[in-house]
Amino acid sequence: MRAWHQGETAVQQRAGYHRNGGVGVRLPDAARDFLAQRQTIILGGRDLSGRVWAGALYGPQGFLQANNQNLITLDVVPDESDPLRLALRHQADVGAIAIEPQTRRRMRVNGRLHDLGDHLVIEPDQVFANCPKYIAETPLGATDTGYERDWSTELSLAQQAFIATIDTFFVASHVDGHGADASHRGGQIRVTGPKTLSWPDYRGNAMFMTLGNLELDPACGLFIPDRVNGEHLRLTGTARVDWDPAAAATFEGAERVVHFDVSDVVQSRRP
Repeated sequence: MRAWHQGETAVQQRAGYHRNGGVGVRLPDAARDFLAQRQTIILGGRDLSGRVWAGALYGPQGFLQANNQNLITLDVVPDESDPLRLALRHQADVGAIAIEPQTRRRMRVNGRLHDLGDHLVIEPDQVFANCPKYIAETPLGATDTGYERDWSTELSLAQQAFIATIDTFFVASHVDGHGADASHRGGQIRVTGPKTLSWPDYRGNAMFMTLGNLELDPACGLFIPDRVNGEHLRLTGTARVDWDPAAAATFEGAERVVHFDVSDVVQSRRP
C-alpha cells in the first residue's frame, strides 16, 4: 500500500477528513477485466519543460491489457502532434483513468511508464476505484487521432463558449517524488477570461489526490472532450484551490473552488 503524501494529508485535514492507510498497488481480477473492455483511457503526465498534460488514447476492445504481473499494456501511442507525447516517455510518471459512462464505473491507476516504441506499459503503484458521482452517462466522443492541432497561449472566444457548455473534463497533476495523477471532474467550468477559468470541487471520496498534488505543485493539465465531434481541447497551466466559503457558494453544492491560469491551449480540429 502506498501511503498518502504530505500534500494529500494537508488537504484532507483542512477539509475536515481523516483517512488512515493509503492506496493499494495491485490490480485485482475485476480491474483487469474492466480494463480489457475499455476503448478509451485518459492519461496525464509532465513534459521535460515542466508542463502537465492530459489527453486520451483510443482503440478497440482489448487494446488495454493487464497481466498477472501487475503490468498494463496499451497497444497505441500518441501521434507526433499530440502534446501528451511529450509527457509519455520512458520511466516517466503517469496517471490514468478508465471510465465506463453507461454504468458510471471508473478506475484510476498511477505509476511509471515504459515506452516500448509501438506500445506503452504502465507499472502501477496506485490502483483504486472511484465512486460513480458526477459521471455523465454518455460516451466521451470520437477519437481525435489524425486531426490537426492548433496551439495558442490563450482561449479564443469560440473556445471560451465551448468550455462553458461542457459537463465532463479531466485534470492531470504531478509532484516530483510522488508521481502523476489523472482524475475526472463533473460540473460546469466558469470561464473568467482568455487565460483564466474556475471550476467547483464537490464532496467525493475524500482522498484529495488532485488537490493534494496541487498543494505541493500548481502545475496542472486539462483535457476537455467534445462529445459531439471529437474536437477536443487541452490546456496546461497552473491551478490553486480557493478555500473561501464565499467562493464555493457561487457554485451550487460546491465545497471549494479551483482557479486555473492558462499557459498553453491545444485544440484538435478536423483537417
